[in-house]
Amino acid sequence: MSDHISGPRALAEPIADITDVYAFPSPQRPGRLVLVMNTLPFAQPDDRFSDGLLYRFRLRQLVPRDGAGQRLFDIDEREVTVDVVFDEPDADDPHGQDGVVHSSTGISHSFRAGERSGGSTDPLRVFAGLRWDPFFMDAPAALKTIATGELSFARPGTIFLDGKNVLSIVVELDVAALLGADVALVGVVAETLTRGRLNVRIERVGRPEVKNLMLAPKQFDPVNRDLEIRDLYNMEDGFHLAEGYKGAYRARLDANLAFWDGLDGKADWSVDESGAHALRGVMLDDFLVVDVSKPYAEHGTFFEIERALLNGQSHRTCGGRTLNDDVMDTIFTLLVNAGRGPVISDGVDAATRPATTTFPYLADPNPEPPVPPAHI
Repeated sequence: MSDHISGPRALAEPIADITDVYAFPSPQRPGRLVLVMNTLPFAQPDDRFSDGLLYRFRLRQLVPRDGAGQRLFDIDEREVTVDVVFDEPDADDPHGQDGVVHSSTGISHSFRAGERSGGSTDPLRVFAGLRWDPFFMDAPAALKTIATGELSFARPGTIFLDGKNVLSIVVELDVAALLGADVALVGVVAETLTRGRLNVRIERVGRPEVKNLMLAPKQFDPVNRDLEIRDLYNMEDGFHLAEGYKGAYRARLDANLAFWDGLDGKADWSVDESGAHALRGVMLDDFLVVDVSKPYAEHGTFFEIERALLNGQSHRTCGGRTLNDDVMDTIFTLLVNAGRGPVISDGVDAATRPATTTFPYLADPNPEPPVPPAHI
């Protein structure tokens, strides 16, 4: 489920679990970048943000390579961060909570959770509160595919526990003020960290389903078949993986990417003499890639920049990830047939309550969300 419950630690500390990350140019205000971090799977109406967490967006400028080799981008060492922190809920108003957003470039703004903060002309707008989970996917069918080795999607598919809520943070910032007027391609990673003098990374998310579909399955990995790898991966720097566990990530990705590629009975991706799958390095550069110089587009943006580079072409869209884009069909098609065959669809094409093009974009929360099964 995108990045929901992406490892034992996320299951044990769901308040710090990032379910999804989105980054896209504002559909309302040209020159603004929208950053969305959704947390706490299956949030209930009384849930609040943690005052013990630092919610962070990290942004770095990217320079495209020529598409040859395992990596598509050079990553600039300079970084812009956007941090969001919260106070304890008010004792007299348990539904009220104050927060502050501040960037490493000096932008700072206080806000009240649940309220839309910032006007139409302000350089910064922020919203934090309960929202309908915008992610849509037939998760049980995907898990059945992994278990049986056969594509198990049906039409129509079913959104797992449809109507569930998440705690959402939406920040809309002036691109020039944040990144500079000459920046185009930007990598985006979201993190939750402990708050205080020592910031320990609990979870980080770039692209959807890297952890749950490409790293979680153990049975195809001949090297580390007993290793639950996602907690290790969550603690890594999304822009610079440490050397210690790279071999484990590579082996797991090579095995699982080969599994997905073989589901249509043929191999569409190359594997070199060392066993490295052609997508391995691309997926380990695990961040959203958005072109902040291009306008908002509703559909077909996810992974479009990366696909263009892989094919030696110029990209056409803003890339990144928008709220209503059917990214799972893009991911399944990419993994199974490299985009050279029919669309591999999970049978779910849109959320029951789609996002809007009006700030804060995500749909209002479900007042009576489903309760997850006890085994989750």
